[in-house]
Amino acid sequence: MQALRTPISRLAALAGLALALTVAPARAQLAIGDAVPMKDVKMTGVDGKSVTLASVAGKKGTLVVFTCNHCPWAKMWQTRVTEIGNAAGKVGIGMVAINANDPAEYPEDGMDGMKQRAKELKIKFPYVVDATSDVARAFGASRTPEAFLFDADGKLVYHGTIDDSPKDAAAVKDAYLKDAVNAVSTGKTVTTAETKSMGCSIKFRSKTTS
Repeated sequence: MQALRTPISRLAALAGLALALTVAPARAQLAIGDAVPMKDVKMTGVDGKSVTLASVAGKKGTLVVFTCNHCPWAKMWQTRVTEIGNAAGKVGIGMVAINANDPAEYPEDGMDGMKQRAKELKIKFPYVVDATSDVARAFGASRTPEAFLFDADGKLVYHGTIDDSPKDAAAVKDAYLKDAVNAVSTGKTVTTAETKSMGCSIKFRSKTTS
C-alpha cells in the first residue's frame, strides 16, 4: 500500500504546487453598462502627482487606456492614443493612461521610461502607475493597449482596441475608439460598443491589495 500511496501523494503535492503558482491575471472583464471600478485608488503619474479615476473623470465621460512603454503594439498606436486623449480633454472627457506592467520584467516600463515617453509624445493627460496591477485586474484588462470608455454616468460604453490598422494610421477604416469618444462627447450612442483587444499581455505584478 505504501508503494501506491507515494506516487498519489506526489501527484497531489505537485497539483497543489501548480495551483499555488497559478495566479489569475485578471478578474472577469467589465461588461458594457458596468460602472468604473476602484475609482478612488490613488495612482502616481509622471508629474509626481497622485490621481484617481474619480478625479480625472470629465463631465461627459472618462477614457481609461491600459498601456506601457515596451510593447510593440502600444508603440504602434501610441501617437493615435495620445491624439485621442489630448482631444478628449477638450470636449469634456477625462483621460488617463495606466501602466500596470511589472518593471522587473521590462525595465523600460519603469517610471523613468514613462516620463520619457510622456515628454516625447507631448501627453497632456495623466500617465500613471498601477503599482499593484489591481486596477487592471478589477477592469479585467489583459492587453496593452486596451481601452475602456465610460459615459457621464460612469457606465462602460466602449471596450476594446484602438482601431483596425495598428501598423498604418493612414489605412484605418474603422476608428473604433475615436468614433466612440466622438459619440460620447456629442451625446450620441456608441455604435460599436465592443471590439477584440489586440496587443501584448499585461505583465501583472505578483502582489495585490485584495
